[in-house]
Amino acid sequence: MRRASMLAALGVTTCTLLTGHVRAASEADLEQVLAKVGAAVERYYARAQSVMCLETVTQQTLTLGMQPDGTPMRRLLYDLRVAWDALTSEDHAATVQRELLKVNNREPRPKDKPKCLDPSAVSPDSLTMLLPANRDDYIFTLAGSAKISGRAATLVDYKARQRGTVTVKPHEDREECWSIDMAGSTRGRVWIDAATGDVLRFDERLANYVEAALPSKEYGSQTVVFERLDSTTVYQPVTFADPDETLMLPTSHESLQLVRNAGTPGLRSTHKFSNYRRFSTEGHVIDPF
Repeated sequence: MRRASMLAALGVTTCTLLTGHVRAASEADLEQVLAKVGAAVERYYARAQSVMCLETVTQQTLTLGMQPDGTPMRRLLYDLRVAWDALTSEDHAATVQRELLKVNNREPRPKDKPKCLDPSAVSPDSLTMLLPANRDDYIFTLAGSAKISGRAATLVDYKARQRGTVTVKPHEDREECWSIDMAGSTRGRVWIDAATGDVLRFDERLANYVEAALPSKEYGSQTVVFERLDSTTVYQPVTFADPDETLMLPTSHESLQLVRNAGTPGLRSTHKFSNYRRFSTEGHVIDPF
């Protein structure tokens, strides 16, 4: 009996040691993956600043039952580029900058003011969270492996380390629209190329329902509840010539928003990125004498 108890105790000790070893190995693997993807995102931002593309946005408003509400689809066309300055950006953030080219397949007119649900002219880019300077704000865990577009991918789940306070403020360039900051309220998954560290896909969703009190002329304030805020961005290789170069760039972005007590309960948006082109500047040193 005593021998059995000793063996059991030894078995528990051995199991504990093995579990600790596996955990340490897993943490080391995660650090390697995060270091690789962080370096890849830095390269991406450095190169993406010299790239522009067309962004075609299709919006369909929905009922809370996720059915079209009868409103015609809205179609927008933008010129899009990424801006990032690693040396001067205090929050190490990159932004997406848009210039509106067409509204519903025609040139925009002076009376075509942006609607509340239209993409912002300047918005933060989601990959910023993977930069080394920002990673401490999130908790990352390995989530297995998979294949996407024939590439072996490492899956990493993430969530914010702290949930921020939901804040509401008037939209900076749209009358009767509100900007809602719900920092820390989302979680998601990153699909990372196992060989290169490039991001292949980026999924995000709400971690919990989010309530926000919007000013109301009739009631003073009205509480809306965000029930879903899902998005998926897919990246694929784009090849440029003269000089030859291949970059992993976004090709599509799908999103779904469901908000209870809102004038527009649901919105499904599809973004397609096409006609990528690269520009560069050259400098010449001229002897003034």
